[in-house]
Amino acid sequence: MKVYILQILGFLVLLNGFFFHCHAWARHKFVVEEKSYTRLCSTKKILTVNGKFPGPTLYVHKGDTVIVDVYNKGKENITIHWHGVKQPKYPWSDGPEYITQCPIQPGAKFSQKIVLSTEEGTLWWHAHSDWSRATVHGAIVIYPKNGTSYPFPKPDGEVPIILGEWWKKDVMEVLNLLLQTGGDPNVSDALTINGQPGDLYPCSKSDTFKLMVDYGKTYLLRLINAGMSDIMFFAIAKHQLTVVGTDASYLKPLKADYIAISPGQTIDAILHANQPLDHYYMAARVYSSAAGVAYDNTTTTAIIQYSGNYTSSPSPLLPSLPYYNDTNASVSFTGSLRSLGNREHPVNCPLNISTKLIFTISVNTHPCANNACEGPNGTRLAASVNNISFVSPSIDILQAYYKHINGVYEANFPSYPPLVFDYTANYLPLELETPQNGTKAKVLEFNSTVEIVFQGTNLVAGTDHPMHLHGYSFYVVGWGFGNFDKDKDPLGYNLVNPPLQNTIAIPKNGWAAIRFKANNPGVWFMHCHIERHLTWGMEMAFIVKNGARPEDRLLPPPPDMPPC
Repeated sequence: MKVYILQILGFLVLLNGFFFHCHAWARHKFVVEEKSYTRLCSTKKILTVNGKFPGPTLYVHKGDTVIVDVYNKGKENITIHWHGVKQPKYPWSDGPEYITQCPIQPGAKFSQKIVLSTEEGTLWWHAHSDWSRATVHGAIVIYPKNGTSYPFPKPDGEVPIILGEWWKKDVMEVLNLLLQTGGDPNVSDALTINGQPGDLYPCSKSDTFKLMVDYGKTYLLRLINAGMSDIMFFAIAKHQLTVVGTDASYLKPLKADYIAISPGQTIDAILHANQPLDHYYMAARVYSSAAGVAYDNTTTTAIIQYSGNYTSSPSPLLPSLPYYNDTNASVSFTGSLRSLGNREHPVNCPLNISTKLIFTISVNTHPCANNACEGPNGTRLAASVNNISFVSPSIDILQAYYKHINGVYEANFPSYPPLVFDYTANYLPLELETPQNGTKAKVLEFNSTVEIVFQGTNLVAGTDHPMHLHGYSFYVVGWGFGNFDKDKDPLGYNLVNPPLQNTIAIPKNGWAAIRFKANNPGVWFMHCHIERHLTWGMEMAFIVKNGARPEDRLLPPPPDMPPC
């Protein structure tokens, strides 16, 4: 009888575990497939998830784990990255091609486990292979844990606002032309809000995105810059926004007439529908600081439409947006962000640093046969971190690290710039422009406290660089223009309430300092989120060692990892 009771109890425990597993691990199906879409008076096939552009929104709660079954029914290899999800001890589903996995080949499937931890707010997912993310992307909405609430009055409505770009040509043709010519890519033909260019473009007015609002109510706008090329300015005519979060971390409320948002970044902002009943434009356009570099100079719009009986203005009002090269407007917004820092959402910025790193981030050039390329003086454009232009391996670095496979990468990425010069001088010797090629990673000890100073340079073309770190959020403790001064600049660090982000724009010919604790073992990618810079090699990988305790060690891979 005793054995029988124990068997029953064991069965009940298993049954309870089964139901808990089913409850905790919701399952989603992502089918990557081509679909025809019409924009700007012409139709083309684009790569989508589940036929949607933008793709489906994932709705989760803080701390959830979900499974996404990714089926590749397209013609090209694909990977999917869950941007800003830390994936504790489980980089196997992080997604960057040849960093944490080999791509999902056409006709294949990969079940990705998405492990949420401290994130709360808005993140997003996107393809992380070639330039597929131009159309393969969508929002991740992370609600507070059940039983808890927002640190602000619950809004009456919520809506993702995804900023993007549209090319009339196949985006892979744009990429291939860039690779062939060695020059800058062709700029996009339109900017988009939720996949639509808006009223100011041909053949677009009937499909312009509209947000219906009721006077007196509040709406949480979950902004995502899914664009490939540039930081963007965003605003709504006659409405001030209250910024309350960035990169799935809460901020002290910030009143803003406009928002500057980097590629890869998310911003949560509350819209108060408090203006006279009418139609108002929300609008976005590019901020581009690089001299002589082409950019998309168009403006995308959507409409805020108040409900009720009234006669609307003949044309909606356009908001006032900063000028396309207004660097002060960009850094002023970004530099005003502060962590909320309350009891439920404390600031845990490392104060004592064990690992100090300085990384130069540069646009570079490589020599081209017969000076036949379209970069400066017939060269081929490149990019680098600490003068190393990243070369993708043939198998992923995570697999090589986990299985001790030699010859895939070198674990000697430099902690400091190998070339020391006046990084932001107006005129720099041409010989400084050529980087080394390499597949290098920087090894970090588990639980080390890390400070990285990103130093922009004026090589080839000084510009802003939105740097994104996988597997971590980091505190942005300081920034400035010119060359970083290791003695003076740290005196001005904000160590009290710095914003917690996963993507930070390094200002043109300037620097930014970040801090984090290396407590997430595995292989984690770091790169510029301007796609052409990533293509040119502005990236590297961190390897964070295992901790001593079993619970601080990298988890084993799933059985269905895509083959190399």
